[in-house]
Amino acid sequence: MSKILLKVRNLHVYFPVFAGIFRSKVADVKAVNGVDFDLKKGEVLGVVGESGCGKSTVGRAVIRLIEATSGKIEYEDRDLKSFNKQELMTFRQEAQIVFQDPFSSLNPRKSIADAIGESLLYHGKVKNVQEMRDHVAEVLKRVGLSPDVMDRYPHQFSSGQQQRICIGRAIALNPKLIICDEVVSALDVSVQAQILNLLHDLKETLGLSYLFISHDLSIVQHLSDRVVVLYLGKVMETASAKELFENPKHPYTQALLSATPKSNPHETKQRILLKGPIPSAINPPSGCPFRTRCPYAQPICAKTPPARVVMDRITGKEDHIYHCILT
Repeated sequence: MSKILLKVRNLHVYFPVFAGIFRSKVADVKAVNGVDFDLKKGEVLGVVGESGCGKSTVGRAVIRLIEATSGKIEYEDRDLKSFNKQELMTFRQEAQIVFQDPFSSLNPRKSIADAIGESLLYHGKVKNVQEMRDHVAEVLKRVGLSPDVMDRYPHQFSSGQQQRICIGRAIALNPKLIICDEVVSALDVSVQAQILNLLHDLKETLGLSYLFISHDLSIVQHLSDRVVVLYLGKVMETASAKELFENPKHPYTQALLSATPKSNPHETKQRILLKGPIPSAINPPSGCPFRTRCPYAQPICAKTPPARVVMDRITGKEDHIYHCILT
């Protein structure tokens, strides 16, 4: 079994809500409400769920772009909150993020050479500007762009090329972990395939680990080794990509997969329609958060939080975990 690179336990991220003339705190938006998962070295862990479930907040919290309210995040068996300034500086080199909108991720006033090379100078990876430009040229080749474009500006590129630049900026420091936050959702379908192939090739050649956040289940199925399903800030199910897509256990996962487009027009797949609105993250339901929309909900679901159920009870291996007391 490969070593665990990132371990997240009972992660909570709350955002305060202020109201009134004195801007007093009246509530918390519970964006992430007790999330657990492990990311192994060299693995692609997909994180899926509908809009507002906390996917992006999890991604930002695990690399401390936002601070977690509570919980434990371990990077290579070290508590991320205990890092001193120098350790955090090293972590910034080893953990990078690629955002959804590539144009907004790039400074329009900086050339591509500066956008990619600035971090190299800051972290002392190169000694001077010429070494920086040489390194940027190699990075651009690696992401499928010509080194001749390094003096151009972001507005001179297509969205697909901009995303390649953002990926190049992420790999420039030779990281171990990359958070991919909806990296292809803003791109055309043909360009999506190119970017996904690029990510796969970089993973193989550089030995990267990805936390791959997406709402597109077909992409997650194609790229991920394991998948975590989130709903209202909580984990509903965790399994290998093959097992989860072939044999989903949790009612929410089943409904989510039933909404994916059919690969075959003659395929007979019954759509599971969830009734009722998504509950507010300010005041989530008691017990199981999915109970207000679950077709199998019972009175006990309002009282008892969903239990951690391991599918393989004979071997005890946690290959497929889902959170539901109705098993």
